[in-house]
Amino acid sequence: MKTVTVYGLGVAGVATAKAFAERGVGVRLGDDNITDDMLALADAIDSPLNSADDARGIESVLRGSDVLVPAPGIAPTHPVIVEAHRRGIIVRSEIDIAYEWEQARPHGPRPIVAVTGTDGKTTTTMLVAALIRAAGKNCAEVGNTDVPFIAAVNDDVDAFVVECSSFRLAFTQSFRADASIWLNIAPDHLDWHGSFEAYTATKARLWSHDRASDVAVVPCGDTLIEGYARSRDHHVRTFGLNDGDYRVEAGSLVGPEGPIASVASMWRTMPHDITNSLAASAAVMECGLVSASHVEGALATFQPASHRIDHVGDFAGSGWFDDSKATSPHAALTAIRAFNRVVLIAGGKNKDLDLSQLASEPHRMHGVVAIGSAQQDIVDAFTGVCTVLRADSMEEAVAAAAGLAVPGVAVLLSPGCTSYDWYGNYKQRGDDFVARVNKHFANSNDQVMTTRGGIQ
Repeated sequence: MKTVTVYGLGVAGVATAKAFAERGVGVRLGDDNITDDMLALADAIDSPLNSADDARGIESVLRGSDVLVPAPGIAPTHPVIVEAHRRGIIVRSEIDIAYEWEQARPHGPRPIVAVTGTDGKTTTTMLVAALIRAAGKNCAEVGNTDVPFIAAVNDDVDAFVVECSSFRLAFTQSFRADASIWLNIAPDHLDWHGSFEAYTATKARLWSHDRASDVAVVPCGDTLIEGYARSRDHHVRTFGLNDGDYRVEAGSLVGPEGPIASVASMWRTMPHDITNSLAASAAVMECGLVSASHVEGALATFQPASHRIDHVGDFAGSGWFDDSKATSPHAALTAIRAFNRVVLIAGGKNKDLDLSQLASEPHRMHGVVAIGSAQQDIVDAFTGVCTVLRADSMEEAVAAAAGLAVPGVAVLLSPGCTSYDWYGNYKQRGDDFVARVNKHFANSNDQVMTTRGGIQ
C-alpha cells in the first residue's frame, strides 16, 4: 500500500499511524474532534489531519488512500467508512494489519492466541498470558487492551494474546489465531452493530481464516457458538463446569489427558472464574504452548484486573463488591449468579439493551438500588421482585444499599450499563464506589479490608 488513512486517534489510532509512518507508508489522519495532541502527532509524522464532518472534510481525509484503518468504535455507519466503501477503499482493523506484518516476519510468525466473547475477554486474556508466562515464555497482551497489537509486533516476545472485541473483528481481512476462545454471546453493542445477528456474525469473523491446524475453544452446550465453530476447518474443544472436553470433575479442572489443577487451589472460585480458567487452559494446552504441569501454580497466583467483582471489604456482616466493569445485563447476571443473596446497585447509561434481564434471578435478590439515567428501567425491571430504592449519586446509592443490607447478604455494584452518564469510564465509577463505601463505614468496627474474597 502507498497511502493509508487512520481515522480516530485514540490509543489504537495513534499507534497505527506511528507504525505505518515508521515503515515509510504515507499516512493521512482524521478524527471527529481534533485536539492539540493530534495536531502534534500530525506534525511529528508529517501527515495531513482533517475531520470528516462534511463532504469536503471526507475528501481530504480519504484523498489518495488505498486503505482506511478506523479506530475501534468508529461504527460502520460513520460517513468516512461509508464513503471508503463507495470508493472501493479497503477498510481494515489494526489487528488485521499487525497480523499481516507478523506473518511476514523474517524468522517466521510467533504463536497467537485470540479471545473474544461478550463478557470475560480481559480476564481470560490475562489468564492465557499468565499460563504462558508460567511455562517460561514471554508474551504480549494486545488488541482490546492498553497495548494495540500493531504497537507490539516488533517486541521481543514468544507469543501474543489478542483480546478481540467485535469492533476490532468487524474489519478483519486475514486475521487468525493458532488457538482461539469464544467465551459466550449475549446482546451487546446493538447501537453499533444494528442487530444481534450482525453482532454475532462479527464475532464469528474470529474464525474466517482458520487453518486445519488451528484450535477453537467454545462453551459446551452453546449451540450458536458451537455451530459456528464446527462449520470451520479447525479442531474444536469445548469447556464447561460439568460438561465438555475441559470441565470440573471430582474437585479438579480436567482435560482430555486428565487432571489439570485443583479447584481449591485457584485464586478465586466463582463459576465464571472456573470456566474462564478452563477455556484459557484448553487454548494454551491444545496449541502446545503450555503443559498441564504449569497450570495449577499460575491459577493459584493469578491477579485479575480491577473492578471485576473485587471484594471491597466486609461491613456489618455483609461483603461489598465492586463489579463496575459489568456494562451489560449479561455481565451483571454473571456476577449476580455468584451470590446466594444480594443487594444490587444497578443502572447508568443503557446501550439499547433489555435491562429486564437483570431480574431473571429473583430468588437471589434481597434489594436493588437504581442509579443513573437508566434508573427508571431498573425500577421497572425489579418492581414486584424485591425492594427497590432510587439514588441520584453514588453516595446516596451506598447509603441506600447499606440500609437494605443484612448480615450474610452481599452488596454488589454491577450496573449492567455504561458509566457515561455520571463518569468518564467504568474505572472512575468503581473507584468512586470504593471510596464512598470506605467513607460510609469509616467509623464501623465491622470493617475488614481485603483484596480477595469468596462467595457469600
